[in-house]
Amino acid sequence: MPVVLRIKGYKFWFYEADLGEPAHVHIGKDGKEGKVWLDSIKMARAGKFKAIEQREIERIIKSNHEFLMTAWNMELSKRANS
Repeated sequence: MPVVLRIKGYKFWFYEADLGEPAHVHIGKDGKEGKVWLDSIKMARAGKFKAIEQREIERIIKSNHEFLMTAWNMELSKRANS
C-alpha cells in the first residue's frame, strides 16, 4: 500500500490487489477512507467523507492528476515485471 501523495492531511494510495481494476486512488483522512476513479475523477466510494471533503479531494486529484496517473502506471509496471 504505497502512499503516493500527502496533501492537506489527506493520504492517497493504491492497493496492489486493485491494480486489475481501472485506474483509481484510495484516500484517507481522520479514519475515513474513500476511492476515486482517476479517468473520470469521480468518487467510486465516498466512505464517510462529507460533500465538502469530496469536492476538496476531487480538486486535489485534478491538480495532481498527471502525477497520480504516472504513479498508477509505475505500480502496474512493477506488477508486470514481478
